[in-house]
Amino acid sequence: MNDTNEIKFSLRNYIAVIAILIVLIMTVLDVTVVNVALPVMADKFGISDSNAVWIVTVYQLVITMLLLPMSSFGDRYSYRKCFLSGVTIFTLSSALCAASQSYGMIIASRALQGIGAACVMGVNIALTRLIYPRNVLGRGLALNAMVIAIATAAGPTIAGGILSVASWHWLFLINVPFGILAFILGKRLLPQNPAKTHPGKYDWTSAIMNIVTFGLIFLSIGNIARKGDLAINIGLLTVGLAIGFFYVRRQFSHESPMLPVDLFRIRLYSLSISTSVCSFIAQNVAMISLPFLFLNNYHFSEIATGLLMTPWPLATMVVSPIAARYVERHNPGLTAAVGMAVYAIGIITLLLAPASGMTGLDIAWRMAICGIGFGLFQTPNNIVMVMATPVHRTGGAGGMQSTARLVGQTLGATLVSILFSLPFSSSRPVHSCLYIALTFAVIAGLFSLSRAKKVSRVPK
Repeated sequence: MNDTNEIKFSLRNYIAVIAILIVLIMTVLDVTVVNVALPVMADKFGISDSNAVWIVTVYQLVITMLLLPMSSFGDRYSYRKCFLSGVTIFTLSSALCAASQSYGMIIASRALQGIGAACVMGVNIALTRLIYPRNVLGRGLALNAMVIAIATAAGPTIAGGILSVASWHWLFLINVPFGILAFILGKRLLPQNPAKTHPGKYDWTSAIMNIVTFGLIFLSIGNIARKGDLAINIGLLTVGLAIGFFYVRRQFSHESPMLPVDLFRIRLYSLSISTSVCSFIAQNVAMISLPFLFLNNYHFSEIATGLLMTPWPLATMVVSPIAARYVERHNPGLTAAVGMAVYAIGIITLLLAPASGMTGLDIAWRMAICGIGFGLFQTPNNIVMVMATPVHRTGGAGGMQSTARLVGQTLGATLVSILFSLPFSSSRPVHSCLYIALTFAVIAGLFSLSRAKKVSRVPK
């Protein structure tokens, strides 16, 4: 009887995980598939390429602005309700994107999609922690990482396949049936928050300050990198930093702050966040710049370049679950440090590659080394980050984890934009980017190594 109950419980949890992963795939795909369709959409709406980029940018910006407010909502009230609300908003806004007849409508619909994605991403880690037993939590986090890697790798192929047989509208319409399925499964099977005696009131003032701070800072940084009006954007950046200063000060007076400044007092957590930011800078700088190397220097076609980028996420996908099982019995901090070392070696092999005569195989194995290193790093780092925090603060911790990823990716993209705007020769910007990726990988590895003595293995 006990065995039967255990099987039913495990099956219920497995299906609940499927609900989370379905939406995670959709939110990741909605960046990569739309990237591919931007030229088509620019022609449809009669807009410039620079304006078309906002169809992607507004989605990412809204997610960054709302991640922590949504995580805080989940901590205080319900991760489940936040997730289901996010699925509903994301699904409806996907239909609105598909129905868009103007540039203004697609931008508004994409912003609404970002709200839904933020609701889901803000509580994804918290729900995973509630579903998985403590001693195998790493497998759940690894599954999330693997799904993200698959969606990242498959996004361009899926977009190309859809656009070859249907219009760009179907890039959004495909979300609708999957969103409905995820909502039904989630409503039936997702767990409730652990009981809390005094959940406290939601801090709307901090939520508004968070939105304005992240919105102005990243909007201005992106515009500066794209050579927008320097005076206006420096003014926006200054206002964002000033509001951010008062926002951070406000958090110190709260027991469970929206920006988890209290968790940063946990050295293991603060080191993990710092490591995460540096690692995603290292990843995004390389991932964005390398296609230019393959296209312009090695003269591969656009299709071949896309295929040459694939070994990286595929290797991460394969290694992540292996790393998760490994750190159930071994030191996750040390494992993550080894992962960054392997990643750095992969970057070095790309830097030392000959200037000409490279075959696809020559590039593929170098890209695979980078992916193996990131797979060895990502899951152990996520495990340390989550396990260093109290269960009732998992929403805030998970939201900050996602924020750290987005901050690292945004800063990485900004660095690439700045370097490509400098007066280099045609090959130098990419190599400069790879040196920066190597530098941040080393920093991330050192941060991770410093945690090794503080966490010998995943707590049971």
